[in-house]
Amino acid sequence: MSTQSFGSLNELAQYLRSQDKKATLIFAYNGTGKTRLSMAFKELGKQTDAEGNITRDTLYFNAFTEDLFAWDNDLENDSERVLRMNTSSRFFDGLAELEMESRIRPILQRYCDFDFFLDYDIGVISFFRDERVLQDDGTYNTVRHDNIKISRGEENIFIWCFFLAVAQLAIEGQEAYDWVKFIYIDDPISSLDENNAIAVAANLARLLKKQEHIKTVISSHHTLFFNVMCNEMKNAQHFFLRYDEDGNYYLRNTNDTPQFYHIAMLKELYEVAESGKLYTYHFTILRSIMEKTATFHGYHNVGDIIKREPDDEDGILHFRYVQLLSHGNYSLFEPIEMLPENKEIFRTILRNFMSEYRFNPELFPETEGQEATT
Repeated sequence: MSTQSFGSLNELAQYLRSQDKKATLIFAYNGTGKTRLSMAFKELGKQTDAEGNITRDTLYFNAFTEDLFAWDNDLENDSERVLRMNTSSRFFDGLAELEMESRIRPILQRYCDFDFFLDYDIGVISFFRDERVLQDDGTYNTVRHDNIKISRGEENIFIWCFFLAVAQLAIEGQEAYDWVKFIYIDDPISSLDENNAIAVAANLARLLKKQEHIKTVISSHHTLFFNVMCNEMKNAQHFFLRYDEDGNYYLRNTNDTPQFYHIAMLKELYEVAESGKLYTYHFTILRSIMEKTATFHGYHNVGDIIKREPDDEDGILHFRYVQLLSHGNYSLFEPIEMLPENKEIFRTILRNFMSEYRFNPELFPETEGQEATT
């Protein structure tokens, strides 16, 4: 496991731009400088041509991207609430000709139940939601609520879907975005809870794996999001970034090693298994931890480390559960709770795993009920 040091964010950004890998994933705690790193990376891509025009090569998503959108709440009439776009940004170049609504809407519908109108002439977005209302005769009518103010979480999702649609244009080589050579994404799900991180990560990975000509750097402090990205993009570089009080930055390569944050995630699984608040996405977390453990011990398959009973039946069954329940689509706002029988199987697999591969027991205090049965 190698560690490299850099005296500034510019040096680090230059190193990241020089990498041959199609994708680079960076885990770093908040306050490390991830957003400043993304801006340094972007600034290094600016060039001035012979005519004095500034060219760019990086499409980026970070806190500044969200600032390109601002609410106008119509304080005078309190009726026409719209999200205004800062159309002076190159991010919005050529949108009208590219029919962005038809590109954003299929992505947005994966996550949300509202819809939108985009007015290119004045650069505003209005939102509406359709509601099915039961009538006295037993039939349903659809009632449209126009100019709604969506929640902060829904707004962040919309902006993220907007960015994904633009990134798709760059990946497709559309003329308006043919200048994009790099995509830098910093914490796309900073305001989403852990129930929702899997869906965002899985859909992003699916988009990026379809292309070969654009290099991507993704930085995040969100352990579950980062974990899913590592799992989905196995050929990407994985780094842990930290800095010291002298202002030096250290980039540690963590490929093919058990990640430090897996201990925290395993502790979370232990706690939710005890509380009974188990959702299907917890199988995804468990699978990822087991994959790293299998790699560390020299195995090539998760099934090789799942404890088997003498007749092997339980091992086969448990492996199938881990395989089946750790894949699939995830509802962004409605995580699915496990069925009671799946909860019990999850607990058995987790208990066997922790028994076979010992961790510090002080991190996983036993309840009185457990002590009585062990």
